[in-house]
Amino acid sequence: MRRIARTVAIGVTSGMAQNPATPPALFDRALLHVRQHRAQAQGPVSFLLDRAAEDMSDRLAAVMREFHAPADLWTPGEGLAGLRARLPSIQRIALDAAGSETLPFAADSLDLVVSALALQFVNDLPGVLAQIRRALRPDGLLLAAMIGGDSLTELRQAFAAAEAECEGGVSPRVAPFADLRDVGALLQRAGFALPVTDVDRVVVRYGNAFALMQDLRRMGAANVLIERRRTPSRRATLLRMAEIYAERFADADGRIRATFDIIWLSGWAPHASQQQPLKPGSAKASLAEAVKKAGET
Repeated sequence: MRRIARTVAIGVTSGMAQNPATPPALFDRALLHVRQHRAQAQGPVSFLLDRAAEDMSDRLAAVMREFHAPADLWTPGEGLAGLRARLPSIQRIALDAAGSETLPFAADSLDLVVSALALQFVNDLPGVLAQIRRALRPDGLLLAAMIGGDSLTELRQAFAAAEAECEGGVSPRVAPFADLRDVGALLQRAGFALPVTDVDRVVVRYGNAFALMQDLRRMGAANVLIERRRTPSRRATLLRMAEIYAERFADADGRIRATFDIIWLSGWAPHASQQQPLKPGSAKASLAEAVKKAGET
């Protein structure tokens, strides 16, 4: 297994998210708690979490600020152990056995909230972001990384094709992931100032699809969808899935590719010292006049 590619896309949000009613729960977070603990006991596969932790340390090092009331929200295992050494006062909030999404933070009690590879399993992400925003003091920072975008698109397609062919139907196998634009809009909706999102794409190669699935189990990231199939998968379907995966997503040497998109999101609790947008009509120069002058030269 090794990483073979990395691309980064950066976006500054400009639109507002829709305001739908609270969506139905997608994830069995109590089962997620069980599987994360099982993965830790078996020896976790942590290359994605290690990458996110290193990147988070670099991003925080670029922020010219001391944090005195930080919190780590739901990062699995020992993912941010290095950061906790740098911020010994950090409050660590672990996923509880019930998978509760109600945060234990008082209003205006924190100046930093970090989270690594946890928010992709939240049922009410708008609500959790709103709770974080309320907990942050003015000019407090949220910095988080979550799996999103086109993550595991190859596995999703291979399973769908195999089930359609072998069983005449498709069951939920891979969780739906938020994309970059949606996450940025949710930051704005929650009231964060200066929201920014970007994507770190990691492509990992495996000998076969079963090695990928084993890694997902050892990450504590196997299927926790509430609507997941509850009976064991048929052997013929699994074998056909692996064949389709290899047919569609293998390199010349026969090793398959698996895509993981790590979405980074950051935003600040509003404060008067932050850069503010200009009021409409306050510009002192005309864009039309500038374009006209440029055309005359």
